[in-house]
Amino acid sequence: MVSEGQPITLSFAQSRLWFLNRLEEAPNATYNVSVALEISGDLDVAALERSLQEIIRRHAILRTRISIVNGIPHQTIATVNKFQLKLQTLKNPPLERQQFLQERATAEAETPFDLEKDEPIRVSLWQLSPENYAFFLTLHHIVSDGWSMELLFQELSTLYAAFANGQASPLPDLPIQYPDYAVWQRQWLTGTILETELNYWKQQLAGISSPINLPTDRPRPPVQTFRGGRVPFQLNASLSQGLRTFAQANQSTLFMTLLAAFAVLLSRYSSQDDIPIGVPVANRNHQTESLIGFFVNTLVLRTPMEGNPSFQDLLVRVRQVALDAYSHQELPFEKVVEALEPERSPSYSPLFHGKNLRTS
Repeated sequence: MVSEGQPITLSFAQSRLWFLNRLEEAPNATYNVSVALEISGDLDVAALERSLQEIIRRHAILRTRISIVNGIPHQTIATVNKFQLKLQTLKNPPLERQQFLQERATAEAETPFDLEKDEPIRVSLWQLSPENYAFFLTLHHIVSDGWSMELLFQELSTLYAAFANGQASPLPDLPIQYPDYAVWQRQWLTGTILETELNYWKQQLAGISSPINLPTDRPRPPVQTFRGGRVPFQLNASLSQGLRTFAQANQSTLFMTLLAAFAVLLSRYSSQDDIPIGVPVANRNHQTESLIGFFVNTLVLRTPMEGNPSFQDLLVRVRQVALDAYSHQELPFEKVVEALEPERSPSYSPLFHGKNLRTS
């Protein structure tokens, strides 16, 4: 295992995020991952603090700072766990409480990390009344992803239940740490393995077209921003079950089915038959399922629409494209971009569109 207190190479995913973070002239909160919760009941604050301390002890990545060594970013693990949970009391009248919570949640999410000076996890706890609390937790994306957040709260629940009852931690020791994975990844993805992965993606994405031209109510900005909106909606139970049944009957997953439908929609609006869609993948292999860290990668799923296929025929294509991509998911997206050398513009992402299609 790697040594704490010594500079360690970044993983490819961390290097990508570090580069994107440094493109901004000042520290920014674009890559903050933030959660705000209200807690009701008789909270054992000491057990909560001890649980968080144990999680930070278990996962070295949560004690990591990023520094430049000979012009190259490295991660250094703090050997001492200094985490303390500060309990603050809200004395505002009840009518102002909701406004305070909204403002506090926004402030936590929008306060940037200085990755060279700050530890990449920030927690605060506010007591709203004798049995009501507000809990805010923020991590930088360079040490976490969606899988990591679920894992963190699973461990927090398990540890809190044990510590609140005077028991020891029931969690087993971790076999490796995220920095071990970063070192292994750099050593593994070389030579024949790297060549094989690159050859697959070069062939799969050869001749990829320019950005999908969708009708919009305004021109594309000269520099891509992260400003946007969400339009949440739910499918009724009958339609959801119908989609699952259809996917199963066609030996596909619900994700593949919705991806095919999304590709049809993009093709109709753009009048194009080459639809590359970027999707996140967990990229969890090699004993990493139990680790908090930044593993997620981006895959370009290229959907061929030529020949006016039926939806079932299209689904067969999408299924094969997805399965092939999953088997080559460990090549970092930036390596794919470097190999293909697509036309670049700050106004759009290279190679794909439609990132973060989800089925939840």
